[in-house]
Amino acid sequence: MEGRFANLWRLTVNESKFVESALQSELRVDGRGLYDYRKLTIKFGKEYGSSEVQLGQTHVMGFVTAQLVQPYKDRPNEGSFSIFTEYSPMADPSFEPGHPGESAVELGRIIDRALRESRAVDTESLCVLAGKLVWSVRIDLHILDNGGNLVDAANIAALAALMTYRRPDCTVGGESSQEVIIHPPEEREPLPLIIHHLPIAFTFGFFNKGSILVMDPTYVEEAVMCGRMTVTVNANGDICAIQKPGEEGVNQSVVLHCLRLASSRAAATTKIIREAVEAYNRERSSQKVKRHHTLAKSEVSGPIVVVRKRQQQKKSSGQEKAAEIHFWLWLWWLIVTFWR
Repeated sequence: MEGRFANLWRLTVNESKFVESALQSELRVDGRGLYDYRKLTIKFGKEYGSSEVQLGQTHVMGFVTAQLVQPYKDRPNEGSFSIFTEYSPMADPSFEPGHPGESAVELGRIIDRALRESRAVDTESLCVLAGKLVWSVRIDLHILDNGGNLVDAANIAALAALMTYRRPDCTVGGESSQEVIIHPPEEREPLPLIIHHLPIAFTFGFFNKGSILVMDPTYVEEAVMCGRMTVTVNANGDICAIQKPGEEGVNQSVVLHCLRLASSRAAATTKIIREAVEAYNRERSSQKVKRHHTLAKSEVSGPIVVVRKRQQQKKSSGQEKAAEIHFWLWLWWLIVTFWR
């Protein structure tokens, strides 16, 4: 809630009263209804696993990367994923550079909890060698503009980036079957992550001691509201997570009302994400490159990665250099012999 208190001073008393009185008449400053969602736009970058989400004036970018690491001892057959958030002062003057603040940590935990506890990502498919090597997926979320409701926008950015990410294909071989070969994308098609469902986050703001409820609060409304709650559900209506920070109490009927609103909206948001991902995949499939089976390979033995390149062009260039060196040595031997 530190972001709300940080921007509270920008609103005058008259502005705060105007927002509250408008909500009592079921009107919002931006013209929406109490339960209307802002326009959602999803774009993707040129690289796998990069997304750009704009929810109204809120702008968030997501990036997904992966690397081979040793698994946790209590889960030797499962990979892992982690979420990191970066608040830029360009997005909001109240954000400070450097160490992530309380709101940044809370944002990452809400998204991480929904993905982890609902088992949306198949972590067992990230295992390469049981007890030795697994894929560790990292999700970086960059807040570019804070127009309110960062949780929902960041959640969609993370899901869109995960759905478009492709990890390198790898095979296990060698004499002891402990040698892992990572194939570059020029040799083998990268593999997508296995995602069972999409947990969509919906944030609600409470006003007038919880008697007024709005969906998708804006930056101005966050400075006035007395509390908030984030409900994460999928298209099937399954509840993945509920986050209610602050000390403001909420009646059970209000919580159930929020769950019904989120469930009714989840299918439409899921459809928007899937359609955007399918359009991106069609565009990428038309730009596929030809793959050769004689290109570079990266060999992994245990947790240590050793890169060994054996490209045909480099081999021919190496042979030419060897022949040139051999020629100059032979010429030097002739000169020394005749000089004597």
